[in-house]
Amino acid sequence: MLLSHSLDHGVLVITVHEDPGIGGRASLLTQISALVEAYRPAPVVVVLDEPATQGAAVSVVLRVHRLCSRLGMLMSVATASAPTRRVLEANADTAGTRLVVHARTDTAVAAAYAAAA
Repeated sequence: MLLSHSLDHGVLVITVHEDPGIGGRASLLTQISALVEAYRPAPVVVVLDEPATQGAAVSVVLRVHRLCSRLGMLMSVATASAPTRRVLEANADTAGTRLVVHARTDTAVAAAYAAAA
């Protein structure tokens, strides 16, 4: 299973379990974009499990951030990988809503819930 999702206190939590590779990047983007649209205007937290902290998944997260910015939706990311957090922060689109990157999922969900309240 590449990804899963749930609602936690009105926050859409999308967990990417593994990196899709270059060939699966478009499919992953389509799946996450559909979830974002379906749960709009709920804030979004994308969780990158350790196997999903590679280039293709990170690229998808950055594209989803641009989508959420265009839609005026709050989005944040949670990953335990410090190098991945640095890459996300350095490459996030700064024209729209700021991408907030957390080390822990519970912190990301709590912050998104508080910001949306």
